[in-house]
Amino acid sequence: MERPYWEATLESRLVVQRCDTCGGWQWGPEWICHKCLSWDMKWKEVTPRGRIYSFERVWHPVHPALKGHTPFLAVLVELPDAGNVRMLGNLLGDPMQQVQIGSEVIAEYEHHNEAGSPYALVHWRVVRGD
Repeated sequence: MERPYWEATLESRLVVQRCDTCGGWQWGPEWICHKCLSWDMKWKEVTPRGRIYSFERVWHPVHPALKGHTPFLAVLVELPDAGNVRMLGNLLGDPMQQVQIGSEVIAEYEHHNEAGSPYALVHWRVVRGD
């Protein structure tokens, strides 16, 4: 069900589900629309920019692969171009940086082409004003 999302990340694109019946956006991926219960879900490319809605500084690794990689910042990003759905990801940069709710962020893609099945992770970086 989420395969189109992962395929898009390999091309450094961000896609989110949208119902072709009612136009509602949703994240995470589902077979059925949360608003109208239609089965007519499609994947739509969206601008890979959003706003920080919430965040957490993570100090304890929840998986063995994260041992030695804490602290890190997990952010909940609201996507204006996708009906303000919210997507979770890592915030790049100094893990001790000050985080402002509402800050604009842009997606960056971490490609893992050497994996048996290549994949890319979506991370977020604060857009700094000039």
